[in-house]
Amino acid sequence: MPAVAAAAQPLSIARYWAQGDALSHAVAWLLLAMSLLCWFFILAKGLHAWRARAAAPALAAFWAAPSMADGIALLRVADPEQIYLPLPLHGAAALANHVTAAADGATLGGAVGKGEQLTRVLRQEIARSTHRIERGLTLLASIGATAPFVGLLGTVWGIYHALGRVAAAGTVQIDQLAGPVGEALVMTGFGLVVAIPAVLAYNAFNRINRTTLAQLDGFAFDLHAYFSR
Repeated sequence: MPAVAAAAQPLSIARYWAQGDALSHAVAWLLLAMSLLCWFFILAKGLHAWRARAAAPALAAFWAAPSMADGIALLRVADPEQIYLPLPLHGAAALANHVTAAADGATLGGAVGKGEQLTRVLRQEIARSTHRIERGLTLLASIGATAPFVGLLGTVWGIYHALGRVAAAGTVQIDQLAGPVGEALVMTGFGLVVAIPAVLAYNAFNRINRTTLAQLDGFAFDLHAYFSR
């Protein structure tokens, strides 16, 4: 008879949802929100990283341009994410401002040397580009680290309620315990389903970003040498 009862009541996520309380539902909704947010950032960062990598070959074309203005115009087209463009754009502006400030002698920028001012401007632009490149990675890392524990919380809470119902019934039978516990374990699986893509995407984006940041640093060094002539 227990086997017949177990067959009549197969494992069902819908039954787990119907028997769950507010905390169980909150855990499920939280995992769903984390999954949607994770995939949104994966797709958005994937597009951003692809466009940034597609702009990298334009650096060679930049140095092949006949003038700085032509090189900047080329980067405007090739770098829609504006990862590399701000460096020559603001570097040239800083050089022009330094000449004016040095003639006026009325600003702090005019009191420092041209090389120091260029270093400051390029460093600021590298910091801004780095912020754009790494935006969203902290969220992916947080989701990858916490989603399994959120799912585990749902499992523990579901098992707690299952044991409470069995204890209230006064009899302990394996078919009465296996169904609710098996349904509760699904929450741990959902947590892993949310966490695994987040962790894989975080590692992939970190690898791509290291290459982009290395090229950005090299481009800034070359620009500094050009503007310091």
